[in-house]
Amino acid sequence: MLSSFSLISLVGVMLGVLALVVVMAVFAGLERNVKQRYLESLPHILVMGQSPMVREEADGLITRLKELPQVESATAYVADNVVIDAPTDQRPVDFRAVDTSDPTQVEGLKKLLDQEAYPGSSADLGLDDRVVISSLVAESLHLQVGDKIRLVSTRNVREVMQIFKSTEQPPVREAFPEKWATIRKSFSGTWKTSGENHTLTFAQWRDAYPLLVDILNEETRRVEHNRVKAILDAMDVAEKSDDSEGVFIFTAAQKEEAEKAFVELDTADASKLDSEVMGSLKDLVLPKEVEVIGIYPASMMAATPALFMPLPLAQGLAGLGDSVQGIRVTLADPYQAEAFKAEIGPRLGEEWSLFTWGDAYEPFFRLIAQQRVMMYFVLIFIMLVSAFSIMAVMFTITIQKRREIGVMKSLGASSGQIIRVFLYQ
Repeated sequence: MLSSFSLISLVGVMLGVLALVVVMAVFAGLERNVKQRYLESLPHILVMGQSPMVREEADGLITRLKELPQVESATAYVADNVVIDAPTDQRPVDFRAVDTSDPTQVEGLKKLLDQEAYPGSSADLGLDDRVVISSLVAESLHLQVGDKIRLVSTRNVREVMQIFKSTEQPPVREAFPEKWATIRKSFSGTWKTSGENHTLTFAQWRDAYPLLVDILNEETRRVEHNRVKAILDAMDVAEKSDDSEGVFIFTAAQKEEAEKAFVELDTADASKLDSEVMGSLKDLVLPKEVEVIGIYPASMMAATPALFMPLPLAQGLAGLGDSVQGIRVTLADPYQAEAFKAEIGPRLGEEWSLFTWGDAYEPFFRLIAQQRVMMYFVLIFIMLVSAFSIMAVMFTITIQKRREIGVMKSLGASSGQIIRVFLYQ
């Protein structure tokens, strides 16, 4: 029969090991669940260039990728940030586009939804006025399925900041006095009229043109930038004479356009310029009102988009027009993403960069792996402590039972038989 000391030690070991096994199983299940859920809606491979791709270029690359046997689908990719304007508060979030013409993406987003926790959720995004949001956003802004929110492009914020910073600058003629003095010398009263045309000498054109290019490349007010560009455009289309005089010939309209822009720059008042700049704010992208048609469960441990929205809406909010940022690739076996990258990357060319889903979620899965290693370490430590505890109990019992050992020896028990008795206990 087991002694009470041995029984307590064994129960302690069993409980410790059981607790760790349960925790490790939970971590393994979490990792498997995250991979399964997110691989159904997020790109397995992301192909991106040095800059946004026009639609024709993207379509050509999509055609090439779809011809590969490992690829299930290849569609346009757009991701950026917006500010959600909800009835209760505002919050900056990230979004990702869904190409609603691709059944794989729509089905993946549908599987991501949790109908039990968020009844009525749908993945039918349509074209431009519906979004699916994460549970984190829904909880923080107190949103439900069917609510209306407004999305404000962060591109507006960037442009507004540029506009305000430009108003801190003096007018062009004051910011670059030496360059402007040379430009003024070329344009003030130096035009020569020949019939219906007007001319500038090659020396005048040569002195003014590079200085205007330099000013164009500086940070200036948008209205001044446009006027400098108008002068350069007129100078670009001017025709150079073939005779020995070496003059540039402007039509009356070209001369009027260049001279008007020059006079406006030469006589500009900073306060009036600022008024014109502020008036350009109305040209920014207006907030877009959308309906929340679905909510999906999200975790702070995994970096998933706060919003899913249709591709046309995402392009507009990102300021891309008809361009896209990259190509989203879905593989038949997402766990072959690294092999696909190693094989296909060199074939596509150096101008394209490939990113796997493992690259995107590496911090999360690395955290899970580190926690699993720590659990293994704690399990080994508990087993070692338990082993020493059992040894201490057996050693104590052995000392306490010296009389019983003596009696067993006197009755003829061998050392092996006595050891087996204690090991059984």
